[in-house]
Amino acid sequence: MNAEHTIALWLLALVYMGIIWWKAPKQVSASGFFKGKHADGKDPSFGLLIASAAISWIFAKSIVNAADLSQAFGFWGGVGYGVYYLSFVVAGIAFYLIRTRTAYTSLPAFLRGKYGLVGMRLFLLAVGIRLYNEIWSNTKVVGSFFGPEGGSQYWLAVLVFTVFTVIYTWRGGLRSSLLTDAFQMVFAGLLLAITLFVISPPLIREWPPATPDMTGSALTFALLAFLQIFSYPFHDPVMTDRAFITSPRTMLKGFIAAGLLSGAFIVLFSLVGLYARLQGEGSGPAVLSVSAALGLPMLLIFNVMMLTSAGSTLDSTFSSAGKLSILDWKSRQAIAPNSVRRARGVIVALAILGNLPLLTIYMGDQIGPAVIAATTISGTMVMGLAPIILLSFLPTSALNFHLAFWPGLILGGLLAFTPSLFPAWAAVGSGKYALATGVNLYGLGLCTFGFFMGSLYTYAQGR
Repeated sequence: MNAEHTIALWLLALVYMGIIWWKAPKQVSASGFFKGKHADGKDPSFGLLIASAAISWIFAKSIVNAADLSQAFGFWGGVGYGVYYLSFVVAGIAFYLIRTRTAYTSLPAFLRGKYGLVGMRLFLLAVGIRLYNEIWSNTKVVGSFFGPEGGSQYWLAVLVFTVFTVIYTWRGGLRSSLLTDAFQMVFAGLLLAITLFVISPPLIREWPPATPDMTGSALTFALLAFLQIFSYPFHDPVMTDRAFITSPRTMLKGFIAAGLLSGAFIVLFSLVGLYARLQGEGSGPAVLSVSAALGLPMLLIFNVMMLTSAGSTLDSTFSSAGKLSILDWKSRQAIAPNSVRRARGVIVALAILGNLPLLTIYMGDQIGPAVIAATTISGTMVMGLAPIILLSFLPTSALNFHLAFWPGLILGGLLAFTPSLFPAWAAVGSGKYALATGVNLYGLGLCTFGFFMGSLYTYAQGR
C-alpha cells in the first residue's frame, strides 16, 4: 500500500470517527449507561432495537469469515455462515417465554433463580471469555486494512480504533452503543449496496459453481452453525442485554427482524468471496484481496465497512462487560452510586487485555489467532446452554446445570487445544469443519442427556 492510499484511509477513518463522536451522547444517566434508556426514562424505540441488534451482529470478523467461506466453498459457504443468524429467532422465542412467564429482568437473574449462584457465575465466566474474544478478533480485522499484520500502520490502527471506541462508550455505555448503532446500520447498508453494484456484473455473467467436494464442506459448516444456534446466542451479552430493554412483544418482533436483516447482509456480502474466486484470488482474506484488486475507491469503502461493523461490536462489547461485572455478577437490580465509575474501569481494562492475543504474532505464530476460532470454538464450549435455557420448564436444580454445562466446556476445550484426541469416527461430514461438527452433534446430545438425568433426579427428590 503506497503513501497516498494510507493517507486516504486515515482521512476517511477520521471522518467516520467524527460522525460517531457527533452521534454519541455526551452525558447519560446511570439507567441510560446500563439499560440504554432515554434521558426521560423511556425504553429504546422499536427501530433502534432492530438497528442495534442487527449491526451488532454484523461483526467485522463475521464479514471476513463469510467472504472467506464463500471463496473456499462457493455460495453455500456464505449461506452456511448466514445460518448463525437464525440465533435471533431461537433467542427471541426463548426470551419471550422467559419474560412473559416469569418475573426475571435479566438472563443472569433467571439462571440464578433456576440453577443457583454458582451456575450463574459459571455462565458469566463463559460470557466473559466471549467478550474477551470479541476485542482482538475485531481489532485485528480493522488493523489488517491499514497495513500488514505486525507493521506500524497495523498497530497504529488497532490502537486508535480501540481508544476511540473506549472513549465514547466510557461516556455513554449502552446508550452510546444504541445511538451510534443506528447510524452504523444505515451506513453499512449503503456500503453494501455500493459493493454489490461493483461486483455483481461479472458474477451474473459467470456464476462460479462449487464442486461437489466444496458443497459437502459448505453444508458441513452449515450443519455446525445450525447446531450452535441453540446455544450460541445465550452467551452473547450483546443479544441478551437487548432482550430485556423493551417490552417482550417488541423484543420478539425486533429480534426476528434483526435476524433477517443481518443474516441477509452477511449472505449478500459473502458474494465478495465468489468474486475473489472468479478473479483467481485463491490465498489470503477475500476482503483484502478484492479491495486491493478493485482499486482505492473500493479499498476505502471496505475499510469504512470494517470500521462500522467492528465499532458497533466493540462498543456493545464494552458496555456489556461493564454491566456484567458490576450488576450481573452480584445480581444487582438497583444501580449503586459508584456503579458507572466502576464499570468504566472494567471497560478500560478489557480494552487492554482484549488486544493481548494480537501479540502472538511475535511468539512463533506468524498469522496470529484465527478470527473464525472466536466463533466456532466459543460456540462449542457453551453447547450446554441449549438445554439449560430451552428446557428450563422441566424440574431444575443446580445439578441440571452442571450435568449440561461441563460436558460442553470440556469438549470445547479439547477441540480447541488437543483435537488429535478425538477418534476419526467423531467427524461428521467433510472438510476442515467435519470434526467440529461431529463434536457439536454428539456433544449437544450428551449435554441434553445430562440435563434430563438431572431433571429426573430433581423430580424424584421433590416427590
